[in-house]
Amino acid sequence: MVDRPVAMGRITGLFGISGWVKVYSFTDPIDNLIDYSPWLLGNDLGERALLDARRQGKTLIAQLTAEDGQAICSRDAAAGLVGADITVDRSQMPPLPKDQYYWCDLIGSAVVNRQRVQLGRVVNMLETGAHDVLVLEGERERLIPFAPGQTVDHVDPDLGRIDVDWPDDA
Repeated sequence: MVDRPVAMGRITGLFGISGWVKVYSFTDPIDNLIDYSPWLLGNDLGERALLDARRQGKTLIAQLTAEDGQAICSRDAAAGLVGADITVDRSQMPPLPKDQYYWCDLIGSAVVNRQRVQLGRVVNMLETGAHDVLVLEGERERLIPFAPGQTVDHVDPDLGRIDVDWPDDA
């Protein structure tokens, strides 16, 4: 896999008066985000070390370092981080078992059916009760269940290609 930043969450607010922030995690379970450090913050806020964090209801709360490497200890100093996306280097993510994939490795892949018709590119993924769903953008938007062995014949994240058993008129 190419080493690239992967969106893992977003700083959504402030927590208390001691410089802690509220974090919405994209990971499942949400506290898996705590396993990654440093965090790369969007809006050109740079790399920040995670000093402490814990689950707080349906979000996380975290204490990060400032640009100088010292702990952020005031609400005012933390306020500039609100709204920043949290990314981590793809290389920090643990390898998965065979035939399991991170969504970030599927997004951008070309989806081709058995008749060799390109149906579009994966622009998003949806989580449903039964299967994850590929959201394709192409000549039109398509939703295809990500069901290996059923609708999905083969996945090659290195080539950026997913082969599917799906008609081009569906």
